[in-house]
Amino acid sequence: MILFAFGLTIFAGLATGVGSIMAFFSRKFNPKFLAAALGFSAGVMIYVALIEIFVKAKDSLVGAMGDKGGYWATVASFFAGVAVIAIIDKLIPSYENPHEMHAKPCDQKPEMDPNDPRLMRMGFFSALAIAIHNFPEGLATFMAALTDPGLGVSIAIAIAIHNIPEGVAVSAPIYFATKSKRKAFWFSLLSGLSEPIGALIGFFLLRQWFNDVTFGVVFAAVAGIMVYISLDELLPTAEEYGEHHIAIGGVIAGMVVMALSLVMLA
Repeated sequence: MILFAFGLTIFAGLATGVGSIMAFFSRKFNPKFLAAALGFSAGVMIYVALIEIFVKAKDSLVGAMGDKGGYWATVASFFAGVAVIAIIDKLIPSYENPHEMHAKPCDQKPEMDPNDPRLMRMGFFSALAIAIHNFPEGLATFMAALTDPGLGVSIAIAIAIHNIPEGVAVSAPIYFATKSKRKAFWFSLLSGLSEPIGALIGFFLLRQWFNDVTFGVVFAAVAGIMVYISLDELLPTAEEYGEHHIAIGGVIAGMVVMALSLVMLA
């Protein structure tokens, strides 16, 4: 089961490389499709976080701490997860943070001066910022897969979709600065590989203290992280790439698909 969960985090992380390839070799790309896909990803993550992961965390903590104490611990852990990812965003300068709203439709050519020395720095810090964000995302995928393989697959797919434009954010400035598709690709790929690394570090650090309380706290924090990522990153980016109704339609579709899959697997 550990190998399966680890494989899912690798799959999700490698999607940054897919984004890099799409940026290099796709002459035509429909930004509305990306908006719908990002909205779909957000819908899956919000629904799973609030309906499935939060509830499982609450059940675990209530069983260990009682009804009132367990519920309070779940709520506190949820918002602690929100706070952690928000602090990470705050510590990274907005102009170098690919999660901030700088997105342009994929069919527009970036206005970049190939001789600008800031391009390499921009690409490097984008890769670093994504790598930092991917640590908790990797832990979320890994923990979900260990608890429920079907749930882990759904989260891995949602995170993989949202990793694709991140790969573009890393590879584009590095390619313009170095004229090397190979360097741009490897930088974007390595930024995504922090996801399985984060999963393993988190798991092995927590394993010796793993019990119902630890599980509940981590799972509730993961739910908070997923909701924040959806509201702060996926939805704003989806709105930037496409129309409002397309993005929201993707959100609803993601929720419906996730709900049906959970009902059928119950």
